[in-house]
Amino acid sequence: MIITGDDPEYIAFVKARLHDQFLMTDLGPLRYFLGIEVSSTSDGFSISQEKYIQDLLARAALGDERTVETPMELNVKLRPTDVDPLPDPTRYRHLVGSLVYLVVTRPDISFLVHILSQFVSAPTTVHYSHLLHVLRYLRGTITHRHLFPSSSSLHLQCYSDATWASDLTDRHSLSAYCVFLGGSLVSWKTKKQVAVSRSSVEAELRAMALVIAEVT
Repeated sequence: MIITGDDPEYIAFVKARLHDQFLMTDLGPLRYFLGIEVSSTSDGFSISQEKYIQDLLARAALGDERTVETPMELNVKLRPTDVDPLPDPTRYRHLVGSLVYLVVTRPDISFLVHILSQFVSAPTTVHYSHLLHVLRYLRGTITHRHLFPSSSSLHLQCYSDATWASDLTDRHSLSAYCVFLGGSLVSWKTKKQVAVSRSSVEAELRAMALVIAEVT
């Protein structure tokens, strides 16, 4: 359980009342919760999942120490029928499922995880090679942290984008957005659009509608 607020006396009161009713241990200031590491400095709060990534790489057993600079190669288009299906898709499903939780602190892989998640039912060797590429990128950026600056303003800024007809199977577009509160990135998402857009403008408008719904 995390208890947070701007009134230390009331936080102490809540903890005391909870302690009266339940067997509890006060672990002090937040440092680690559900695989997420939290640190606080004069610059603000930062969160990361470094240990989670280490455990993920250990389970993946890559067999080498290579790293890559980007999470995905440029202009890659994946299809459900790419080359040969994996004889056992269990590892692929497990690793992609682990990456989904990692997106909580790593918006830089959000788009890639969304793409790879579309093939968990029948992944191929090509899909698996791109999954390994993402893992090598994470190995090289394992110390990256998501910062919430203490000096951030309360000015809301939203950005959206769309890749028109990017799904080679059904020609649906992808929407993506990110929302900043001052200098803090507080929300981000990549989602496949539910209908085929007849133009890039229509795809962009659907992406804008998605981020407006999030902000509202």
